[in-house]
Amino acid sequence: MLDVFLAADALGRSIGLLLLAMSVATWVLILWKSWLLRRAANSLPLATAAFWQARDLDDAERRLAAADVQALALPLLQAARCLLALPPEVLAAQGTPAARLTRALRDALHHTIARLQHGQTLLASVGATAPFVGLLGTVWGVHQALLAVGFGEDGFRIEAVAGPVGEALVMTAAGLAVAIPAVLAYNVLGRRIAQIEAQLEGFAHDLRELFAPSTAGPAP
Repeated sequence: MLDVFLAADALGRSIGLLLLAMSVATWVLILWKSWLLRRAANSLPLATAAFWQARDLDDAERRLAAADVQALALPLLQAARCLLALPPEVLAAQGTPAARLTRALRDALHHTIARLQHGQTLLASVGATAPFVGLLGTVWGVHQALLAVGFGEDGFRIEAVAGPVGEALVMTAAGLAVAIPAVLAYNVLGRRIAQIEAQLEGFAHDLRELFAPSTAGPAP
């Protein structure tokens, strides 16, 4: 592999370095998100259970902050509690209590989900483009091989085309080797994210039912 890279021209090396960068970024992201989502999946049920065992909201927030290691459910509670302290003259305090509570929880939930989704676009992009980057290297290698055949001074020599053809095959394999883990990781991590999102949506619904009596009253 290294010999093929060193024997390639500037464009071939650039394509190889691009595939290497995509592969490194993909695996770093896979390892990081796998660790993050595993911690989130393990801590979120414990955090919500601790929340419901609390004596009051202050105790519940302390328990949730201690157990929610990725701070996924905590922003939902904080958003709901901050709603109670809003001054009546701001726009966020306008509307019915139910609508204000729904808006606060929805915004906090969307922010948390965006954190969970971070990096998925990169995995999808690598999975979609890496084969074509490898294909570009393949086409360039075949082009170099045809040039070696057509313009060789000593006639056809297998040594003249072996290098470019080998480079073309390596580029094809490299593109697939980069794309396949990215696509698999995107699907697996996406399923884990969806499971965590479902838990957060359920917690947000429970918070809405819990805080609805606290926000009841005439609209300002």
